[in-house]
Parts: sequence; C-alpha cells; structure tokens
Amino acid sequence: MMREHISKIPGRIENAHKGDYGRILILAGSRGMTGAAFLSSEGALLTGSGLITNGIPESLNCVMEVKLTEVMTLPLPETKDATLSLKAKSQILSFSEKCDAVAIGPGLGRNEETKKLVKELMVEIEKPIVLDADGINALDGNLEIIKNRAGVTVITPHPGEMARLTGKSISEIQSKRKDIAKSVAKLTGAVICLKGHRTVVADSSGFVYVNETGNSGMATGGTGDILTGMITSFIGQKISASSAAIISVYLHGMAGDIAAEKKGQFSTRAKDVIESIPEAFGKAGI
Repeated sequence: MMREHISKIPGRIENAHKGDYGRILILAGSRGMTGAAFLSSEGALLTGSGLITNGIPESLNCVMEVKLTEVMTLPLPETKDATLSLKAKSQILSFSEKCDAVAIGPGLGRNEETKKLVKELMVEIEKPIVLDADGINALDGNLEIIKNRAGVTVITPHPGEMARLTGKSISEIQSKRKDIAKSVAKLTGAVICLKGHRTVVADSSGFVYVNETGNSGMATGGTGDILTGMITSFIGQKISASSAAIISVYLHGMAGDIAAEKKGQFSTRAKDVIESIPEAFGKAGI
C-alpha cells in the first residue's frame, strides 16, 4: 500500500524551476512560538517544496529572517499579543491566490482576534488548507466550518485537539482512534490525520491508514509542526490530500526512527527529525 502512495511523488525533471514544485504559504508563529513557524517551514523545505513563504506577525519578522534562509517571510499586521490580526486578512487572501496550498496553525496562539481570523480564512480561502494546532483550536469545535469549505482540507490534530474539536474525551479518542478519525472525515469531508502512536489517516471515502513508523522519541515539542509542513509541501506538488498525508506521516515517522537510532529516544529533538528527512527519502526508495 505504501509503495502505491510513494509512487505518486513527482520525479525531478532536468529543466525544472522552483515554480514546478509548488508555492505554499505557512501561517504560523507568535511571540514565544517562532520555533513552530521555523519547523513547519523546514519540514516543507526538506520535502521538496519549490517556494515557501512564512506569514508571521510583523514584529517577529526579523527573528524569522534570521532563522529561515531558504524560506521567504511575509510580515503581517498583528495584535497587541504579537499574533496575527484580522487586519492581515486581505493581505493573506491576496497572497494565497498565488499559492498551491496553505498551512494554518503552528504556534499561532489563542488570541480571540486571531481565532476569528482563522475562521474567516477557512471560509474565504479556496485553496487546499492544512489545519494544525492553534488553527484547529480556533474553530472552537465548529465542524461546520470545515464541512462547508469550498477547498480541500487536511486536519492534523493530536488527541487533545481532537477532543476539543469533537467534544469527546481524550480517553474515548484514544480507545477508538480509527473509528473517530473515520467518522470525522466522513462528517466534514476532510482528510483527518490523528497523530500519536500509530498515527491514523482517514478520508471521506471511508479509507483508513494506520502508520507503522515512528517511536516515542518523537514525543517532543515541534515534531507535529514538521508534519504540517511536509503535508502542505506534498499537496503543493499536486499530490492528493489523502496521499500527501499518508506519505508525510510515513516519512515523518521514518525520519524519527532514523534520528532515534543516532541520538537515542531520550535525546531526539525535532531538529534531528528534520535532518533525517533526506535519509528517510533514500530508505523509502525515493
């Protein structure tokens, strides 16, 4: 099954240019959480995305320009908490028109104005969206926002975020991971990527994939942000949302396994996972 999905990754052509491999926008980061913006951007970069732009609160732009070398930044209007402001909406909508996919959520913070911005962007952006972390939390459990979207949606919750999204307890989520992921996918029409031990990917057709790569060394801050960037990158390369999620989860876990072999599970950092992505590609025969 995995070989079938891996084969969907487009090969590199001799006369390619950066526009051939997707233009993506990642809306991520706030005061104290610029690392999430960095990690999601790097995850996209290491999985072949051609052009990546990180939309960041304007006061943090200098920080991101130091952190990111190969990724562009888009400084945006911010709230008093240094989170994205509603005033950023028109600029985001205009920029997203040039993109193949948009990620929303890593490190965005939970400012009420930022949450309102996320809800409005979910309605007004028609390009594929990968929604993670505070992007998921911003919906306040309103699954209708996802269901009514014009564009493709991938949601990447951990069990706590899935509990807030569905109103179920974390223990119920964990005891029925496949069933709940499948039911939310069917209800919303989105691809659901329920993270954790044996991450589950489900789509609205009823298809369910349970990943077998990864280890407990990946239970550290930032690894989920990397996955968000990877999925967005592959969607930007014109891979279907379901296959993009499956491929990303598989390679992400494999990169985590490679990192843990080198550093040990106690000492594996999110950065080690990123640095192991190229080796994971090779190990997967890509």
